[in-house]
Amino acid sequence: MTPEQYCEQKTARSGSSFYYSFLFLPTEQRRAIMALYAFCREVDDVVDDCSDPAVAQAKLGWWRDEIANLYRGTPQHPVTHALQPAIARYHLPQEHLQEIIDGMAMDLTQARYASFKELSLYCYRVASVVGLMAATIFGYEERRTLKYAHDLGMAFQLTNILRDVGEDAARGRIYLPADEMTRFGVSAEDVLTRHMSDGMRDLLRYQAERARSYYDKAFAHLPVVDRYRQRSGLIMAAIYLSTLDAIEQQGYPVLERRVRLSPWRKLWIAWRTARGEARRQRAAQ
Repeated sequence: MTPEQYCEQKTARSGSSFYYSFLFLPTEQRRAIMALYAFCREVDDVVDDCSDPAVAQAKLGWWRDEIANLYRGTPQHPVTHALQPAIARYHLPQEHLQEIIDGMAMDLTQARYASFKELSLYCYRVASVVGLMAATIFGYEERRTLKYAHDLGMAFQLTNILRDVGEDAARGRIYLPADEMTRFGVSAEDVLTRHMSDGMRDLLRYQAERARSYYDKAFAHLPVVDRYRQRSGLIMAAIYLSTLDAIEQQGYPVLERRVRLSPWRKLWIAWRTARGEARRQRAAQ
C-alpha cells in the first residue's frame, strides 16, 4: 500500500463529511488534503484511543518529532511520506502542524472550559489551523480568504461540539463554556448524566446559533474571485449545515445520540453543491 492509498483509506474509513468534499478536487490537491486530514485523524485517534494520558502524551511527542523529521526530509510514517510533496508544493508551515498537535494535547489536560474565549483557542488549534492549511492547498488570490477559512474552521468545530455533547460527556469532557452553562441553569452533572431540561435545550440552541454566526461570517469574508477554488470548503459547509439543521429539527437529541446524515445524503449534497459552484463559475466567465 502506498502512502497515498493509506491516507485515502484512513479518510474514507472515518466516515467524515470531509471525504465527500475531497472527491471533486484535482489529483494533486486531493492527495494533499487527504494527507493533511489523515494526519489530523492520526493525532486525534491518539487522544481518543489511549486510556493512559501518559502514553498518549508520549505518542503525541513521537508525532512532534515526526513532523520535525518531515521538514528535515526524513519522514518515517506513511502519512508524513504522503505529506512531503504537499509541504513542498504548497509551502505549508511546520508551526501549523505542530499547533494541531498542541490542540489535541489540550484534551489530555483540560476537560472543561470556563468561557467561550478559552474554548476559542482549542477550536483555533484543532480546526481553524486546519482550515487555513486547506485554503492554502485549494489556492486563493485575496487574503480575505484566510479569514473565511479561519471562521469556517470555527463553525465546523462548534458544530462538532454540539453534535458530540453526549459522546464527549461519556469521556468526561464538556466543551460547553461553563459561564454559559451557569447562565442557562445547567450544571456539569446535568451534562455528564445527559439530563435534558428547558435550560439545557436553550443552552444547546445558543451553541447552534453561535455556530451559524460563524458560517455567516465565513461566507461574508469569501471573495468571489476565490469561491470556485474554495468549493471543497463550501461542500463541507453545506454538509455541516445540513447536520446542524437536522439537530435543530429533531429537538437537540445530542445528549442521547449523534445526529448523522447518511453517506448517500452527504454525497448528494456534495454533488449538488459542486454543480452549483461550477454553474456559478461559468456564469461569471
